[in-house]
Amino acid sequence: MEGVRCISSALVQAATLKAENQRVELTPWDLHFLLVNPIQKGLLFPKPKPSKENETDENTFINHLKTSLSHTLHYFPPLAGRLATTEHDDDTISFFIDCNNVGALFIHAEADGVTISDIVKLVYVSSVVSSFFPLNGTQNREGIFKPLLGVQVTELVDGVFVGVNINHSVGEGASFWHLFNSWSEICRGNSFRLSKPPIFQRSFLDNINYPIRIPQSSVKQSHEELILPPLKERVFHFSKQSIARLKAKANVEAGTNISSIQALLSHFWQSTFRNKKLDPNEEMSYYMLIGARPRLHKLPEEYFGNAVKSGSITLKAKALQEQSIGNIAREMNRMIATQTEEEFTKNMESWIANPKPIAITKVVSNIMSTGSSPRFNIYGNDFGWGRPIAVRCASTSIIDVKINLFCGAEEGSIDIQACLSVETLEAMANDQEFMNMVTI
Repeated sequence: MEGVRCISSALVQAATLKAENQRVELTPWDLHFLLVNPIQKGLLFPKPKPSKENETDENTFINHLKTSLSHTLHYFPPLAGRLATTEHDDDTISFFIDCNNVGALFIHAEADGVTISDIVKLVYVSSVVSSFFPLNGTQNREGIFKPLLGVQVTELVDGVFVGVNINHSVGEGASFWHLFNSWSEICRGNSFRLSKPPIFQRSFLDNINYPIRIPQSSVKQSHEELILPPLKERVFHFSKQSIARLKAKANVEAGTNISSIQALLSHFWQSTFRNKKLDPNEEMSYYMLIGARPRLHKLPEEYFGNAVKSGSITLKAKALQEQSIGNIAREMNRMIATQTEEEFTKNMESWIANPKPIAITKVVSNIMSTGSSPRFNIYGNDFGWGRPIAVRCASTSIIDVKINLFCGAEEGSIDIQACLSVETLEAMANDQEFMNMVTI
């Protein structure tokens, strides 16, 4: 496979600017992500067929993507803006989004010699996938001078990859796919009207005095460079039937109502650490993001911004390996049940009292972290030339066990893109108990 070369780069502004949305405050949920990487996910499509009237214009679909993005940004003005700060006399700093319409980054690129098969058929995710995304290696706090939204459309030999980068201090997974869904809706339609406009108002969150001040010391640049372990990524496909079997097994073992996702994640967590060389007494932790929208009655589904908090369970390595997936899923189920509206409110109040953005300062191998969700609408993103073939995310993790969950192309199936050490991935591939549930 050859490299990726840039054909053109431009800033795309909103077609019209909403004057009433000049400033959007950042909530504790938003500020929490200042020191980590943006969200980078993208979709692989078949190559568009040129229309008869434009058979000689290879860039027609690129221009249409740019124009439709501009009209989409009319509804998402923060994504055409930048982060802004105010420094205060008490050595604190506050952040907000300045909807100044400077523009979102749009890159048109070409991957010479790369085919669809190179993306979907290889055992491990190809390293070339990371070059399908713009703004690699940035942190969210750099949104002061770097675009909050970056798009890269990379033409392959027989396909197109649309990679999107959204600053994580502006939104999380639900907001990311809200933008993606909206862009594809406008692009494939004959109208610039949107069926599900986003809501940026922060008035739904009670008792917060904006702007939130955080210590300047907590967002200073760290000059320590982490030495990354040799990690690889692989996509594991679980069919609807395999997930149903795991759920049935977990429900019998747990004696309570376990969801399909809880059963699958428990199976994956146990299988992963069964194939690592561990001290039986070492503590293994599982972290997942819990959504606020279904739990906070004042928060609308269309709310654009971060609306998640972290939840975790911890087990000794020996217990994780010896317990049934039903018992593990029951622990997960109990933890999720505690994530009430009251708990979200307490968490937010606690963060404001002691504001500290999350920072990854060391490489860890005893934690499993989950991102994304199979509930997001991925395969409905038709830009006008067909459904996506596959979804991939960029390789930016330094956590030995980082997984992203996506709905599969077939209804009811789930894909897990896992970032693990090479040794663990090889061991899992030879683990018959685990691979029996995976569709190759």
